[in-house]
Amino acid sequence: MATKLGMMSFFEESGTFVPVTVVGFREGNIVTQIKTDAIDGYNAVQVGYRRVRDKKLTKPEMGHLEKSGIIPLRHLQEFRLQSVDGFEVTQKLDFNELFKEGDLVDVSGTTIGKGFQGGIKRHNFKRGQMTHGSKSHRQLGSIGAGTTPGRVYKGKKMPGRMGGTKTKIRKLKIVKIDDELNILMIKGALPGKPGNLLRIAPAKIVGKNIPKN
Repeated sequence: MATKLGMMSFFEESGTFVPVTVVGFREGNIVTQIKTDAIDGYNAVQVGYRRVRDKKLTKPEMGHLEKSGIIPLRHLQEFRLQSVDGFEVTQKLDFNELFKEGDLVDVSGTTIGKGFQGGIKRHNFKRGQMTHGSKSHRQLGSIGAGTTPGRVYKGKKMPGRMGGTKTKIRKLKIVKIDDELNILMIKGALPGKPGNLLRIAPAKIVGKNIPKN
């Protein structure tokens, strides 16, 4: 897990301009729990991120961390694995050991909330004429099919709440790793605004780390 810091321009050695998102790592990324197939029904590693004061957490959250002797951490997330060999509780994960420059990663996060929006902004609908007596400018227009079927189909693109949802962007390239600043530079845009929590994992590629069947 990491924190989005913002976007910037990056020039590769060849002179190619690449827009990148800078991702920083605060205190944390500590293994807080290991789940196994025998006990929990699946293999996973629970990771904690971003240290906070004790009073920022509830008693059940504090009890869960104190059971393993771990400092108070704000965020807990699970990463499912085929095998949990090599992981131990209280083990600190170093991003230098997990990622290298040129690796492809999948990044998850919560998008920026836009509130209630109309069809033009939410679904890129075209607007009507603004002149020549048109009474339809930014209205949605016809949404049904008349007598048959006499209703609006499910899934019809309509105005509504936009953004503020969890999304994943796949196969993004790690352009630069800076050990001194403790940051990653990932090509392209990532979900959310600066300060947003991100979940970074190696990209799932069929035939490489996912079986073809």
